[in-house]
Amino acid sequence: MDAAFTAEQDEIRRTLREILGKRCGPDEVKAAVRTADGYDRELWQQLSRQLGLPGIAVAEEYGGVGCGPADLALACEETGRALLPSPLLATAVLCAPLIAALGTDAQRSALLTPLASGGLTAALAVPGAALATALALTGEDAAGQWSGGGRAGGVQARADAAGDGWRLYGEAAQVLDGHSAPLLLVAAHTGGFARSRTLLFLVREDAPGLVRSRQAVLDETRPQARIQLRDVPAELLGNPAAQAQEADVLGALAATGRTAAAVLAAEAVGAAGQALARTVEYVRQREQFGRAIGSFQAVKHRLADLYVQVQAARSAAYYAAWDPDQGGLALAQALEALRMTAGEAIQLHGGIGFTWEHDAHLYFKRAASDELLFGPVHRLRAHAAYRAGLFGPAPAPGSAPAPAPTSTPAPIAADGASSVQEKVTV
Repeated sequence: MDAAFTAEQDEIRRTLREILGKRCGPDEVKAAVRTADGYDRELWQQLSRQLGLPGIAVAEEYGGVGCGPADLALACEETGRALLPSPLLATAVLCAPLIAALGTDAQRSALLTPLASGGLTAALAVPGAALATALALTGEDAAGQWSGGGRAGGVQARADAAGDGWRLYGEAAQVLDGHSAPLLLVAAHTGGFARSRTLLFLVREDAPGLVRSRQAVLDETRPQARIQLRDVPAELLGNPAAQAQEADVLGALAATGRTAAAVLAAEAVGAAGQALARTVEYVRQREQFGRAIGSFQAVKHRLADLYVQVQAARSAAYYAAWDPDQGGLALAQALEALRMTAGEAIQLHGGIGFTWEHDAHLYFKRAASDELLFGPVHRLRAHAAYRAGLFGPAPAPGSAPAPAPTSTPAPIAADGASSVQEKVTV
């Protein structure tokens, strides 16, 4: 394995950093998130035209660049540095791979080309707060109960009486870029209790019965919306005959989740690195007792610890970009590094750092929001440990394992007793 970046990858990084350095400073970020779309459309189109950013990991036959997850992760490290508000995560990381994996030839041709060019954006709508579970980041639900499971609170799908379409009813409360995306990819439960399964459906922005409202969230650079579906017409993603079992859908979501974890890890590393760089620059300039505060040994030690943690997270993120199966662990380490770096940045900026309007809070909000959406860190690690077999035999390849335990299980005795105490009592 050659871990060095290619000349093309270095060029992507250099060009993207140059563009974002000019167009995506803290003031521009704050202005962009307060627009109706939640991002700068002009900048998004520039990134789409010059770099093909939304189509980096889309096949060339559909108008994409045809690169792999490593290139997408490298680009997202740069967007993370600038905290770029954009539909990149929702469109290129979550929706495009699902359409490529499950869509029919006609659906892929009709949707992937405009998605790759930046002319169309999409959002993945998952019921409730189950995005991390749906992507199999913090656990795997073989029954797909997160989509509703026939209970209230999810999204239910039923076939039209004529048999030529589907109708959706329910709501999803935390949909990334759901308020502005013209295309929604909705996960819904169908089949009742007898033939319960989870399928994915395409919903257009002008569909009757669709209600979308932007939510007030902690991190404005990741806008979210509440999606309400009131008997909304929808198109099944994929061939109806091939979607008789939900295993294909759950498997595609899990595969997308592994890649998304690697990309998110790289993005978090970029944000942590920039927060650390800004803090180092500040402590070099801020003087106290007649000398720069960065010259004090206590400050040096704190910054050195942060540097080691960020570099370790960066190494893990790069490895996960090469092997997405390690994405969960890399994401846990990157989110932890970002949380600690952002917190120390506020502390080391002193009194000014505690003001809510300071730029350091942009990174702190991103750290808290990402952990709420895709974590928490301890569950990411617990699920990775479960998959590795640390709590028992590792699941067989291709099987649908049970959810990762929420606490450390009791030791299993050889004769089947659940604990040493139970064995003695028996």
